[in-house]
Amino acid sequence: MIISIYGQESNQTTWRLAKMNLAIRGIDSSQVRWNNEGSFLNDSHKDLKADFVIANPPFNDSDWSGDLLRKDGRWKYGVPPAGNANYAWIQHFLYHLTPHGTAGFVLAKGSLTSKTSGEGEIRKVLVEARLVDCIVNLPAKLFLNTQIPASLWFLSRSKANGGYRNRTDEILFIDARNEGHLINRRTRELSAEDIERITGTYHNWRSVDGDYEDVKGFCNSASIERVRELDYVLTPGRYVGLAEEVDDFDFKERFTQLRSEFEGQLKEESRLNKQILENLNKIKLD
Repeated sequence: MIISIYGQESNQTTWRLAKMNLAIRGIDSSQVRWNNEGSFLNDSHKDLKADFVIANPPFNDSDWSGDLLRKDGRWKYGVPPAGNANYAWIQHFLYHLTPHGTAGFVLAKGSLTSKTSGEGEIRKVLVEARLVDCIVNLPAKLFLNTQIPASLWFLSRSKANGGYRNRTDEILFIDARNEGHLINRRTRELSAEDIERITGTYHNWRSVDGDYEDVKGFCNSASIERVRELDYVLTPGRYVGLAEEVDDFDFKERFTQLRSEFEGQLKEESRLNKQILENLNKIKLD
């Protein structure tokens, strides 16, 4: 299989890093271009239709020249607000997908619920057009450059075929807020097992031979009708519910442990009090 990489970047440092990363992996980067105008004003690949789109666009970008692009041909599902580029990015990615293409990208969590300046209506159209495949709620503190809560969107141009099962009238919701572990006070990291749980859930859900099951508090395959009932809000927590807690509390064992700890603390207190008195008696006042 031949893979061709296309892309563009407005930050020259980031562009150089991308070129370097592709080069050390032996991947042709000649179609990864730089221009300081950005993807909206100067689309370097206007006629490109890709099988896969992967992106991490700026969150809630208010300086994207939206006022200059009100009649742009990419806005097939609604004109995005000039003050926020989130839904412009979504439609930009869809514009560049093939009829069977899939897009996966990171967006601010607010994009799942926002109704500002028509964003709710665009989200409704995307859902009814059967384009939204999966939404993942990410844990906090994953990104070093922002504290804004984030989510993963997966869009599919064709949910009826493409080698997977027909999931036209379904959307998979994964709530991964509790996954990962803190590596320091400000940064959380997903382990290989965490990533496997998330990706495995999505792959099993869309696979013809998958063994997917809803898990309370983690994942739910919701019908489009259910999404309508919730007014097209795409926050996974609204669909997956609360996790079932297994009550394995043993009172006798816990009481014995606490009593032992308390007796130990009393002995330590007695020892320290004796040591303090001995030290006080050594003090001469004359």
